[in-house]
Amino acid sequence: MNASAILTKPAQRWTPIIAAIAAFCVYASMYAFRKPFTAATFSGYQLAGIDFKIWLVLAQTLGYALSKFIGIRFIAELKTVGRRQVILLLIGTAWLALLGFALVPAPWNIVFLFLNGLPLGMVFGVVFSYLEGRRTTELLGAVLASSFIFSSGLVKSVGKWLMLQVGVGEFWMPFATGSIFILPVFMFSWLLEKVPPPTAEDRAQRTVRKAMSAADRNDFVSRFKPGLVLMVLTYLLLTVLRDVRDNFAAEIWADLGLGNNAAIFTATEIPVTLGILVVMSLLVLVQNNFRAMFYNHAFVVGGFFIALFSTLFFQWHWLSATSWFTLAGLGLFLGYVPFNCLLFDRLLANFKYPGNVGFIMYIADAFGYLGSVSVLFVREFMEVRLSWSIFLQDLLIYCSLAGIVLMSGSWWYFFKKQPLNHG
Repeated sequence: MNASAILTKPAQRWTPIIAAIAAFCVYASMYAFRKPFTAATFSGYQLAGIDFKIWLVLAQTLGYALSKFIGIRFIAELKTVGRRQVILLLIGTAWLALLGFALVPAPWNIVFLFLNGLPLGMVFGVVFSYLEGRRTTELLGAVLASSFIFSSGLVKSVGKWLMLQVGVGEFWMPFATGSIFILPVFMFSWLLEKVPPPTAEDRAQRTVRKAMSAADRNDFVSRFKPGLVLMVLTYLLLTVLRDVRDNFAAEIWADLGLGNNAAIFTATEIPVTLGILVVMSLLVLVQNNFRAMFYNHAFVVGGFFIALFSTLFFQWHWLSATSWFTLAGLGLFLGYVPFNCLLFDRLLANFKYPGNVGFIMYIADAFGYLGSVSVLFVREFMEVRLSWSIFLQDLLIYCSLAGIVLMSGSWWYFFKKQPLNHG
């Protein structure tokens, strides 16, 4: 029996399993076209007195941020027809950009990292459009979110292995890593396309999901503007923390004396992935949308506390470097993951607002990556001379304190906004 036949059974009992596997593998494979270059240090290369890798991270992040701003409209208006072709086009374009990065000499190849980030920023919204508005969205979203935690470490380990064991050069390594994952992209995007739409029961509990016109988007923002501002600011902080930890993991591990360990990238992310997967998937048991919104807020605040205290304990020499990096990552992603799908899905469901998660998520993402770029600019051009490990520690402390305040304010706003029984 083929996948189409299985998924069209009346009970559709296989739908969550197939959807989770397909979404996880598509998005994990996409990371092979985005993150492997961060496993290299590009030492010995500079431009205008600034490390070459800084320029590469800035270029890709600028492309990714611009992609998010484009995605506010593109994802909001996305139709269900032709989504697989969109995924293949976006990832294929990014792969060709990595080929340009390998062929064109430095520093002119910086532009190809910008072109690489530009299409990839829209992949998450397309993939999540297959999953939202279902009674199992928390489970599916948790699996999807765990893919970018795990795969970020995996593709960096693959990239480091290609350099250390196979002898692939730093500039060819990103293209080579992506080449390994081309076949999985084709296979699992086909499987994702076979996932049936939400059922009538799904729509009754989670609200109809549809493309949003400009009028719909303006109405939504005006209705929830104060709460959205607080959440976007919180997400901006989380994106900055996540990007510094992720993009400069090689430099941070070098600071901590573990720079030549290819497996370290994956080893620290597996516990984080499993922890996030378990915690977030439990929300599928919460049918009351208002309560689920509260739990999502609580996870974000709790994540900030974990990131804050794990960093303080590391500074007080109560934790090893590996334990600190893992726990800080757990706290960070405990806050980051709800914003990528779960919190906004429940927000629409709770207020019975017909729309789609992609629109809200891409507003948050656009400003989040803009904040990430801004922090890198400030660090380099204001000559903040801190090692990456110290810089991350300082950011974790101050951003966590601010995030706790902002997210508490968001919860209070939506608590007062809720017209129904809070129980």
